Amino acid sequence: MIRMKWAIPALVLFSGLVLSSKLSYGKPEYTKKEKKACTVCHAAAGKKELNDVGKCYAEHNHSLDACSVK
Repeated sequence: MIRMKWAIPALVLFSGLVLSSKLSYGKPEYTKKEKKACTVCHAAAGKKELNDVGKCYAEHNHSLDACSVK
């Protein structure tokens, strides 16, 4: 019975942590490879939406050579 006393609050706490965490769509290897911030390719930090540079990066085999970076 003592285990059940702690199991329910632990389950509620764990569920809250899982539901409140953000999903990460970016790939750290791209940031390391290009030495650029996430917002160079993404519309806003933490968002999956790509801006024009990000779309160019995706279309050119994940290379910034053909893309105009500010």
